[in-house]
Amino acid sequence: MTGEGRIGRDRPTIRRLAWTMRMALAVLACGWLAILAPGTQAQEGNESFEIGLSTSTISISSDFTGARLVVFGALDNADSRLLRQQRYDIVVVLAGPRRPVVVREKERTFGLWINRGSETFESVPASYALAATRPLADIARKELRERLSLGIEDLQLTNVPARLAGAPPAVGEPAGVAEIQPNVGLAERRAIAAGRPPEAAAVDAYAEALKRIRERKGLYNQSVGAVQFVSPTLFRADLQLPADLPTGTHTARAYLFRSGVFIRESSEPLYVRKSGFESYIDDMATRYGVLYGIAAVLLAIFTGWFGRLVFKRD
Repeated sequence: MTGEGRIGRDRPTIRRLAWTMRMALAVLACGWLAILAPGTQAQEGNESFEIGLSTSTISISSDFTGARLVVFGALDNADSRLLRQQRYDIVVVLAGPRRPVVVREKERTFGLWINRGSETFESVPASYALAATRPLADIARKELRERLSLGIEDLQLTNVPARLAGAPPAVGEPAGVAEIQPNVGLAERRAIAAGRPPEAAAVDAYAEALKRIRERKGLYNQSVGAVQFVSPTLFRADLQLPADLPTGTHTARAYLFRSGVFIRESSEPLYVRKSGFESYIDDMATRYGVLYGIAAVLLAIFTGWFGRLVFKRD
């Protein structure tokens, strides 16, 4: 009876000890959650941003020598600590309308330049201008740059979504597309469909040649440091547009990165149109092709006849 009485008297003490231990564990758990909460919030990211253009339409006339486009934006819900540490990066891209392009390689044979080979790319941006806060290699890894088509070196010259080799195909996507790599030409895609080994190295050479040609013409350009934060949350980017800027609908995209992690993007359209007499001629040639051709032939005949009268020798 004495032992049982002692055990009965010790039971409240044991309950109090158990309750104290549970409370201590709860306090420790709350402490750990308070410590880990900022890191978790930063990883998920609540940042958002919007962009605007200095102009929504660019008019091309006979005296057009190029232009400068200013892209400005505001960053909301940004972490003030990361802003002070300059952990946010912005990349702004202006891509022209995508069009099919045929790249031909010429070789001199017996004094004549003949076509040695060619490659067709189905969807190539007619122009490409990029501005970034820092070098792209310091902003994102190469796989991410290829996926987002950031930079001339990693620019994708096809409208087929590029994914890592071995990745499972999406719903409704052919199985062969999963293995398609960046800058896939038409010949290589046909080879993949037919089960033949694609000549990836040759296609990459054509892609690099196309990029190199357009860089020399000024159609492709990129600059580092052209995106600047004018305030803790406001930024602007200066993009240089070439004199032979192609007409059509261009797309300006801004990409937000935090410590090398892609957060989100925002986009705005830019319309490039011809103006003045050139616009009238272009519209006439598009709408009334037959009449335009007849008028061009008659004008050529009249010019030749009139020139013969002027420069006629007695």
